[in-house]
Amino acid sequence: MPRQPDPELEQRILDAASRLWARGGEKALTMRAVAKAAGTTTPTVYERYRNRGDILRALRLETRRELFAALNRARTVQQSVEYYIGYALDHSYAYEVLFDGVGKPPSLHEPWPSFNLMRERIAKRIGGPPRQYSRLMLAVWSLMHGAVMLIIRGRFEGPLRVQTVHACIDACESIIEAARSRRMTQSGPKWPAGLVLGEGEESRVGDGERAKKTGRARQK
Repeated sequence: MPRQPDPELEQRILDAASRLWARGGEKALTMRAVAKAAGTTTPTVYERYRNRGDILRALRLETRRELFAALNRARTVQQSVEYYIGYALDHSYAYEVLFDGVGKPPSLHEPWPSFNLMRERIAKRIGGPPRQYSRLMLAVWSLMHGAVMLIIRGRFEGPLRVQTVHACIDACESIIEAARSRRMTQSGPKWPAGLVLGEGEESRVGDGERAKKTGRARQK
């Protein structure tokens, strides 16, 4: 009797990969180790994913979809911050993988639906086009991510964990409200035109990145 396909196998592979990466980094994430952790064989893993990079990309895209779905249920910016932190803490292994090298290709040029959704909500609250609030969104993102990683890596529990979550929610709300009432000051240079985030292939981190992309395009 032929073996029946396992509909949960790919999810087990991705879950195993996220656990291995979070615990041991790149060195721990071998195809053989993933197969063993997922309860399958190495050839079976290769049938679904070409290499480690392919697994990581699938995991990043899945995590982004799930995070977006969580944020899409929010009705306010404040609720979005709360749901973001909640999702990250409930899926800490996958979350850590998602943000490894997020500012570099290939992750930089992949979809960032949650970043865009929150930026759009901030723009709707304050007024103006979403791109205008990239720096503000980066500030909110930094606060959320910092709180999440502090809780995960610091192993915060009980009242300390609760207070950290709400301190982050309050801080995000304060800076958004300061921006809305034009009371927010900005240090350093203005946001450069060559810094584009959350727009897939159009994303770039500066003129250097744009030059590299232009050079690649000319070579094709």
